[in-house]
Formats: sequence, structure tokens, C-alpha cells
Amino acid sequence: MTPVVLFDWGDTLMVDYPQYSGKMRDWPEVAALPGAHEALAHLCRRSILHVASGAGDSTADDIRLALSRVGLDRFITGIFCRQNTGFAKPDPRFFRAILENLRVTAGAVTMVGDSLEKDILPCHRLGIRTVLLSGGEPPPLPSGVGCIRSLHELVCLT
Repeated sequence: MTPVVLFDWGDTLMVDYPQYSGKMRDWPEVAALPGAHEALAHLCRRSILHVASGAGDSTADDIRLALSRVGLDRFITGIFCRQNTGFAKPDPRFFRAILENLRVTAGAVTMVGDSLEKDILPCHRLGIRTVLLSGGEPPPLPSGVGCIRSLHELVCLT
């Protein structure tokens, strides 16, 4: 795995329940995706982990509070979102702002996300290594894009 790993938030690390709206930190029910704790605990030993979220309502502090409700915050070094980058996914400027902030090249980063259009393709075009979290049969993927069906499989890629 690369020195830096970015994770999407909703439906990648935490369940994005469709029945709730507003900030996830305030939802009556939150849950980590199966395998999230194990994958992050394993990866944080050799990579620096960050969240790269497209959530429109939540600030970085809001996201950290939601992560803390399921015990994932301790693995995450930084959180990037629309409010602190000035851009939203899938705008490539969102991901460029993250690279600039971290002072790393695209080749030093892996992005893990559940959306081909918002997470994977913009990063792939920038030269960031990408891994699609696909709950079912994945769509056709560009050459070099990894694919997992659960976060448990992410541990095997390292």
C-alpha cells in the first residue's frame, strides 16, 4: 500500500443510511462498515490514513465526531471535505488540493471509495492509485483500478 491512503466516508467507512438527512454526527443511528476497524487498524501501521469526503453538510469536525461514534477516528490523521478544500467531488481540484496540503505526489497516494464517478475516476486520471469498494459485481474498470467487495479484502492488498 502507498504511504498515504484516502478513504471516502459514506458507504466506504460508515453506513450512509438513506432514511436520515443532515449531519451524520447527529443521526440517531450510525455504524461502521463491516471490516472497517480491522482494515484501518492494519493499514495505519504502515500508511497515514485520511478521509476525503464529498459530504455537503458536514465539516471536518462533524465528520470526526461521526467517526468517533463508531471508534474509527483514532485511525484517521486528517479529514478533507468541501469546506476545507474549497472544492467538491468529483472536481479534480478537490483531490489536487489534498495532494498539495499533504505535500505528496499522486503516486504516493491510494484512494479507496465506493463511487466510480466521484472517487475512483477523478483520482485515477490524476495518477492516484485507486481501489473501488463494490458491494456486488463491479462495473467495467479502467486498467490499474483495484476492486474489492469488502474492506476485509483491503488488508490482503497490502
